[in-house]
Amino acid sequence: MGGFGNFALSFSVISILSGCMTLFAFGLNTGGPAVMMWGWAFVGLMVLFVGLALAEVTSAYPVSGALYFMASRLGGPRWGHYTGWFNLFGLLGGMAAGPYGSALFIGAWLNLSFGFSPTPAKTFAIFAGLLLLLAVMNLFGVRLVSLLNSISVWWHLAGVAAIVLALVFIPDHHQSAGFVFGEFTNNTGWSNPWYVGLLGLLLAQYTFSGYDASAHLSEETLRAQTAAARGIVHSILWSWIVGFVLLAGMLYAIQDYNGTISSPTGVPPAQIFLDALGRTAAEVLLLMVIIAQIFCANAGLASASRMVFAFSRDGALPFSQTWKRLNPRTKTPVNAVWLAVAVPLVLAAPSLYSTTAYTAIVTINVIGITPAYVIPIYLRLRTGRNFRPGPWQLGRWSKPIGWIAVIWVPFVTVLFCLPSVSPITVDTFNYAPVALAAVLVLAWVTWHWGPRHDITPEYGTPGERDQMAEDVV
Repeated sequence: MGGFGNFALSFSVISILSGCMTLFAFGLNTGGPAVMMWGWAFVGLMVLFVGLALAEVTSAYPVSGALYFMASRLGGPRWGHYTGWFNLFGLLGGMAAGPYGSALFIGAWLNLSFGFSPTPAKTFAIFAGLLLLLAVMNLFGVRLVSLLNSISVWWHLAGVAAIVLALVFIPDHHQSAGFVFGEFTNNTGWSNPWYVGLLGLLLAQYTFSGYDASAHLSEETLRAQTAAARGIVHSILWSWIVGFVLLAGMLYAIQDYNGTISSPTGVPPAQIFLDALGRTAAEVLLLMVIIAQIFCANAGLASASRMVFAFSRDGALPFSQTWKRLNPRTKTPVNAVWLAVAVPLVLAAPSLYSTTAYTAIVTINVIGITPAYVIPIYLRLRTGRNFRPGPWQLGRWSKPIGWIAVIWVPFVTVLFCLPSVSPITVDTFNYAPVALAAVLVLAWVTWHWGPRHDITPEYGTPGERDQMAEDVV
């Protein structure tokens, strides 16, 4: 794929029509419009710092293993091993969160169109069918993935434009600017508004994840040393701008706040469309959102499967010989694709009995993948002048931007391990920290008893890397 295809991949994985929409109910209950809007602005800036610092390291090491390979080269194999498990954990969590959110929206669309009742069991069945569809789509090779991602960019932009314009010009009633930027709502059960406001940052932080996809598909991208780095930064920047417009348009158009939260469709954005635009327009816009979410999940599966493949290629996963096999015709890691849909199916299983399971699944994505982003950045800062940058670099801004990223990531990781709903019961328990602990145990076991620990193959001097890039072109 070319530079635009690489950018399109990360833009599709971030997918403002997926993250913003699927966590819209969470945002309305956890801080409300004020936290949603100002949280988006603040978190987007912090994530841009992380993306800039990560892009600089990606330019030096454009390899499918991406984050764990960078950590291995900069800090040694142990750093790479644990980074890889964090990254894999986060990507698979994202493959559970994204498609499950899409299943919720599909259930809402079926409810509007055919009176379908979206019970947890039916939603899970839709989720399983969607994973199967995504797996089949990803088995046809990277050219199809690249084509779909390129379409996805324009679909997202057109979808946001259609939604915002419809919500601005059609409804007779709109909320005030004071409501959109100042209304605070707390339906979490916690009494401390600062704690609730911080929890509400999850909507933005979850949406701004997955941009490492540009790095994971470096080996399938032309001129990857610059294209992959730019893909990371541009995907964050454009998602930040367009997402702010989308959230503002949705919040301005709310007709009945409490009715939106308790929508019979189970999806507040669907209720906003229904109240503001009528049934037909609501069905059309909801379908546009669903298709965008499927584009997002398709790109996410491409990224997750390449991570499984690369990690297995270096012998770091159990049964690595199975997961690293490539289809001789399409060069697609077929078994890795199937593993990348099987694990999310297991991760989402608690949704059958837990009312807050989806928030926990989202949190798994954030607390897994976000630390994986910052470890290579920290190691690059620790390496100092011994770091050999690629053609895309930050120059004198490298250190200040890098340290902002290093401070931000541990903060949000700890924050999203905390309980989001009070009182804490079996139904409301945040099981994400338990899943995180399980992955750390797996990482420890595979490090000490795995087949091999050397995931730091020689990658050559900068001149040799440039020649490799030319060979690819």
